[in-house]
Amino acid sequence: MATMATTTLGPAGAVGPAGQPSPASPSGPAGLAGPARRNGLASHASPALLDGRLRRRGPARRGGLARRIARHWQWYALIAAPLLWLAVFRYIPMAGVQLAFRDYMGGSIFSGKFVGLYHFRNFFRSPQALPLILNTLGISAYNLAAGFPLPIVLALFLNVCTSNRLKKSVQMITYAPYFISTVVMVGILNQLVHPQFGLINKAISLAGFEPQNIMGIPDLFKSVYVWSGIWQYTGYNSIMYIAVLSGVDPSLHEAAVMDGASAFKRMLHIDIPAIIPTATIMLILNAGNIMNVGFEKVYLMQNSLNMATSDVIATHVYRRGLESAQFSYATAVGLFNSFVNMLLLIIVNQVARRGENSLW
Repeated sequence: MATMATTTLGPAGAVGPAGQPSPASPSGPAGLAGPARRNGLASHASPALLDGRLRRRGPARRGGLARRIARHWQWYALIAAPLLWLAVFRYIPMAGVQLAFRDYMGGSIFSGKFVGLYHFRNFFRSPQALPLILNTLGISAYNLAAGFPLPIVLALFLNVCTSNRLKKSVQMITYAPYFISTVVMVGILNQLVHPQFGLINKAISLAGFEPQNIMGIPDLFKSVYVWSGIWQYTGYNSIMYIAVLSGVDPSLHEAAVMDGASAFKRMLHIDIPAIIPTATIMLILNAGNIMNVGFEKVYLMQNSLNMATSDVIATHVYRRGLESAQFSYATAVGLFNSFVNMLLLIIVNQVARRGENSLW
């Protein structure tokens, strides 16, 4: 037996099925305002209740950050110390950059007569400017060219090595030098290349050649600096690439083995493409530090005989700024050094953007 649906007249005059609000009714689901519907408020709520709920949700949203910090305070406590270190040692000292444009003689860092680019002109007009720049760029470029690929090669070798004993032995031998301090490292170098008692000069003497004062030969300074650094940091720098290779999908190697690919082919077509994005980012970051030659090691290895090739911008800033108290001049040279680093970082990143990987 057919039933006849009863109808009711809604407040707005629209007619709909009995027991259901009219689509045009402001109290029904279709009649709710946009914010009320989006907040999931019930369709049967009165206007006063809707208004109260909306008012209560506003402050709650504004206090959401405070509630998240209170709920996860352990995580925020973990990042508090690094952020504090970054602020104290990286951002607050930026106030001293303006010393490069003043004739600072002591007192407040905001004191001193404004002299503009006087200290920059003084540096570039000095006969030391070009040798300092060339020495800094020469050591950094040598270090980047020789030291950047070796951690990748070591990571690839350890990844294909099937002997766990050999792999662990190589890792221990290559990681251990990283934990030697710079002062101890330079002391070891001085003992190894000592003209009379050094092992290297002993080997040279046994080969029938005259022992050499290696640390006093200017042309050998770059090689001693770079290759000692490679020995110290190659193992540690390979950790990142080993981690990347450990995340490669094993099914790729399994499929390649089934297709008859050799270990070299798998390394060439699977492992190296997996490393390229990380290697690109590391290359960009290293290019941004190309003017930052390690001050401590260079300063400890310097002597009066090798000063022609060992004097770099960092040691020059130390002597003029701290030993001679020419703070404004030293700040100007350091600011120039940082500007060149930033410029190189931008250029290398723009070149890398032509591919698929870049910092921004």
